[in-house]
Amino acid sequence: MTAQTAWAAAMTYDNRSDPYPFFAELRRTPVVQVADDVYVVTGYRELLALAHDPRISSDISRSPLVAHLTAGAEPAAGGAESQAPGSRRPSIIVSDPPDHDRARRQLLRHFGPPHSPDLIASTEPGIITLCNRLLDDIKTRESTGFDVVDDYAYPVPVTVICTILGIPLADEPTFHLWIRDLLTGVDLGPDGATDEGRARAARGRAAASALRHYLAELLERYRRQPGDGLLSNLINDTDGPDGPMSLEEAISNAQLLFVAGHDSTVNTIANCVMTLLRNPGSFELLRQRPELIPRAIEEVQRLQSAVQFFPSRSATDDIEIAGTVIPKGAAVHLMYSAANRDPARFADPDQFDPERPDNEHLGWGSGIHICMGGPLARLEVNLALETFLRRVRGPRLVKDPPPYRRSHIFRGPLHLMIDVDRIVD
Repeated sequence: MTAQTAWAAAMTYDNRSDPYPFFAELRRTPVVQVADDVYVVTGYRELLALAHDPRISSDISRSPLVAHLTAGAEPAAGGAESQAPGSRRPSIIVSDPPDHDRARRQLLRHFGPPHSPDLIASTEPGIITLCNRLLDDIKTRESTGFDVVDDYAYPVPVTVICTILGIPLADEPTFHLWIRDLLTGVDLGPDGATDEGRARAARGRAAASALRHYLAELLERYRRQPGDGLLSNLINDTDGPDGPMSLEEAISNAQLLFVAGHDSTVNTIANCVMTLLRNPGSFELLRQRPELIPRAIEEVQRLQSAVQFFPSRSATDDIEIAGTVIPKGAAVHLMYSAANRDPARFADPDQFDPERPDNEHLGWGSGIHICMGGPLARLEVNLALETFLRRVRGPRLVKDPPPYRRSHIFRGPLHLMIDVDRIVD
């Protein structure tokens, strides 16, 4: 199998449930060209080096794949139409220093220590209450089965991120559909070139535009009348060293925080339940030894990375690494999911080991773009899994593998149906 065919197979939806054999093929050459102007990095050491290499840019405008990655973009800056509320400015995930550093500082002031030290911790009681209420609702049903994704994993992080950002939860049915279409609309694999793939891309562009305009209107209301939540604080911050964030830039970062702030956490919760049920004895082990839950979550993030890669990166200069020269201007995909199973870094990398020592995985990214929401996600997943383990008895998978979502960036089950013996109080 060539690198090109292995990459195409890994990106094909039919293999979404198990792309890892194809990543293993790619890892034979840990940095390899898979298409014109596209290089894939699957080795752990090589990925870690490039994640911290200033010659790797995250500026989306530099990428040769920019046409795929800006689906739903508003008119380019410069024209009169770019002054509309939905005009696009890059978020921190697709920008470089110094703009990245300044914007990340502005966001972190309202997201965590030292300026907002209690924000994440303050969500704990509400998460516990919500997890228990969701299981109580499931318990009242006549059926012994339920969908871990729709009935449990999704409501927790979407409720938390809406509360933190100040987005009305009542609008969830609308933005849920937008986010679904947005994420399935970007397809860098063979499926994207089909008629169905082009139709998904069109829906994705429409959804991205609708979501941006929704957030633009919300932010404009907060600018006129400040309220509760991070978004209002962000555009009304007159005390911080960088001042308030501009409306245009706040729209892009609001979309990033909103989508990434719950979508990858949904995947992680579902992946945790699925992984425990796939490995006999693991569910009961963690139920009896809850102190292992944090380590088990990190192991699931290594084994089933909720974020596979983020495709905006490119080389600003020729880079020689692992016997390969990445030419200036080429797209560079840092495949966290592949590096997390590199046998040169992790013993028995395809095995789930909730007591794995030295588990410095890349499931939360690395370098200046490391996930700023990692502490919140860890808290949400820990509390959701702890509550699930305590109250659910005799869970078992109905179908394995389950159906997967189409996105090859945010990877997780579309549904995860399980049967249970009972749910206890």
